[in-house]
Amino acid sequence: MITLDLLRARFASLSPEDLQRWIAEGYVHPEPGLVFQEIDVERVRLILELRDDLAVNEDALPVVLSLLDQVYALRRRLKRLGVVPDEDEG
Repeated sequence: MITLDLLRARFASLSPEDLQRWIAEGYVHPEPGLVFQEIDVERVRLILELRDDLAVNEDALPVVLSLLDQVYALRRRLKRLGVVPDEDEG
């Protein structure tokens, strides 16, 4: 887990306003005291990549994130069923 200061140091393009909006929208779920688990750090990385590198605008973010969440959930289910091999077995 990392603090807000470490998170902001890790991602130079992360503004406090963006992070607060993403928390309010439910994209990122910090622990009390704004402490972030690794999954939240990676979620911030994903959102920044979508926005900055792939030019996904703020209005499209909820749709893109929802679709990605659905894809990852489906992959987990398929792995549990043994339909999709683990990535390292490839």
